[in-house]
Amino acid sequence: MTPAISALERLGVTYTVHAYDHARHRTDFGLEAAEQLGLDRERVFKTLVVTADGDEVVAVAPVSGQVSLKAIGRAVGAKRVDLCDPAVAERVTGYVRGGISPFGQKHRLRTVVDDTALGFDEIYVSGGRRGLDIGVSPSDLIRVCDAAVADISA
Repeated sequence: MTPAISALERLGVTYTVHAYDHARHRTDFGLEAAEQLGLDRERVFKTLVVTADGDEVVAVAPVSGQVSLKAIGRAVGAKRVDLCDPAVAERVTGYVRGGISPFGQKHRLRTVVDDTALGFDEIYVSGGRRGLDIGVSPSDLIRVCDAAVADISA
């Protein structure tokens, strides 16, 4: 059980768990999850931590594309947005890179979900460790994370 799953259990959120064998040499974690689980890449979402005007923000976007830092900035009203240093992202979320989940983070961070999530009944996000994804409805993800929804894909 990961903090992500514990959080969903505590909140009574319906979810599914999908484990796969993570290959140590792979660093394209979301694409690996999609391939290993036989899922459409548009339904598998990566969780990135960015720094927006000095504050960490979580961006949840499909692994099939790139994230636009400018679009994240517009969504959160920030002038400067950069990818967060991986060590800082791990420290503030409590998860390792490649296993950062939007759920059950050590510190609750402002979250933005790409609007393409709304086109699916279920999307897949990291379950809190490499080799583990969680299927969840986009509406539950948005509600639990108190997330903004915006077009943040490039």
